Amino acid sequence: GRTGTVTPVANMEPMQLAGTTVRRATLHNADVIDTLDLHENDIVIVEKGGEIIPKITGVSLNDRPSDARIPDFPTVCPDCGTPLRRDPEEAKWFCPNRDGCPMQIKGRIIHFMSRKAKNILAGESTVAQFFDAGFVRTPADLYSITMPQLLSLEGWKEKAAQRFLTSLAESVNVPFERVLYAIGIRYVGETTAKSIARHFGDIDSLMKA
Repeated sequence: GRTGTVTPVANMEPMQLAGTTVRRATLHNADVIDTLDLHENDIVIVEKGGEIIPKITGVSLNDRPSDARIPDFPTVCPDCGTPLRRDPEEAKWFCPNRDGCPMQIKGRIIHFMSRKAKNILAGESTVAQFFDAGFVRTPADLYSITMPQLLSLEGWKEKAAQRFLTSLAESVNVPFERVLYAIGIRYVGETTAKSIARHFGDIDSLMKA
């Protein structure tokens, strides 16, 4: 993700659960895997947290074969190969290559463009196109993209390009609290961004604090 945190996911045989087909469930971090004592090919107990998010709550030990393997937690970033680190005060492993890891760079730009942030009309595939073409490496690069650049990309027509550029121009008018949320400061979510924005009023005052 955009913060570099490596989040393990359980891939499961499809099952029906509370009206939907479930194939994946987050395992949060390495400690959760250890606590559940998960092994490869385990039969697991799955619930939906808040009737929405699938969660593994237990393992059927009676169904585990004697040669079942404990899954290997990665030691390097699956995207850029940088050795992972762990903050002694946190459970999560993360990739420290903030400015060179493609997944983190694209994740920050996707977050910046999201509806609750700058609300720019584009999704993950568009950001991947921009990144692969060398158009963007930071959110600020978005504002330098031109019509000819957009039309040079596969699948882009003038009408779609104009819609994107219009939403880009309109995004400069969002309130300060959404800008603060958009730039993705660690531990600053929507609510915290609103509190900080109300207190400081503008980015210059915040930077001086």
